[in-house]
Amino acid sequence: MKAALEAIHRAGVPAVWAEVRDNGHVWQGAFGDVTPSARHRVGSVTKTFTAAAVLQLVERGKIGLDQPVHGEATVRMLLNMTSGLADYRFLAFPSLLEGSPKSLDDNQFRHFYPRELIKLGVDAPAVPAGTYSNTGYLLLGRLIESVTGMTAERWITRNVIERAGLRNTMFPVGSRIEGPHAPMYEALFGLLDPPRDYSVYDMSWVGVAASLISTVEDLNLFFAALLDGKIVSPESLREMQKTGPVVAFDGSTVSYGFGLHEHNGFWGHDGSVWGAGTWSFHSPDGKRQVSLALNLQRWNSSAIDEALAEFRVLAVDGDRQPRV
Repeated sequence: MKAALEAIHRAGVPAVWAEVRDNGHVWQGAFGDVTPSARHRVGSVTKTFTAAAVLQLVERGKIGLDQPVHGEATVRMLLNMTSGLADYRFLAFPSLLEGSPKSLDDNQFRHFYPRELIKLGVDAPAVPAGTYSNTGYLLLGRLIESVTGMTAERWITRNVIERAGLRNTMFPVGSRIEGPHAPMYEALFGLLDPPRDYSVYDMSWVGVAASLISTVEDLNLFFAALLDGKIVSPESLREMQKTGPVVAFDGSTVSYGFGLHEHNGFWGHDGSVWGAGTWSFHSPDGKRQVSLALNLQRWNSSAIDEALAEFRVLAVDGDRQPRV
């Protein structure tokens, strides 16, 4: 595992770190100017936390899975990406459609309100059901607020993060990460050369869809608790694991449920925000867990692609030789 992690760094990622848990044994590794305990923006892994909070409210009878939220879009549809609501990303960052990174700098310290981002998504033309979208998860955040009378971030913190006993997982306050963390470099597939450090960024542009800060250790602790029925009931977990095909932002198709997707028999989520990438997947019994963090995103390197693919194969195959 150490050699596979180092290969990602050698291929061109400035810093990469991971924690692997296997039948009670814990291994941590890091390459580059970072330690395994570094805090990191985990992107869409946030959706698993938000989905779990929604399921808790379903269990309490406060929310119904088939309850309409916007038009014909129900809670279930928002959770599993079948609502047909478009993502707002290119509308909030319009220069990206023109092949320019200008919007990233324009929005670095801009505070977005969920309602304005949601409006961008719902006013856009509908997309096919099964298209990945942040819009639905921001709507779920507003639903949590309307039902609980507190911000979605506070509700998720109290009922998901604290229930899992996580000490280094939090929603951002301001544009900076408190505590040790690596710089976070965005390449935009070569538009930013050299890649630019966006570790200081106002994350209101993704809110409860993708703004969470965590560590690889905390992610493993969270998913272990989730899969063990300590965050939501076994019945709710089974709902979360009912998957269908969803087309991700990179064009790939994943088996997606309620804030969870399946990868070679493992359950988890990946995440990407400007400069920060995360990959966190876990065996159904929670005995083997892998959480990986990278501080470079949207590179243009086949060497990084290959090294990352080999690490992922080794991660889910254990000690077996990774396939190429």
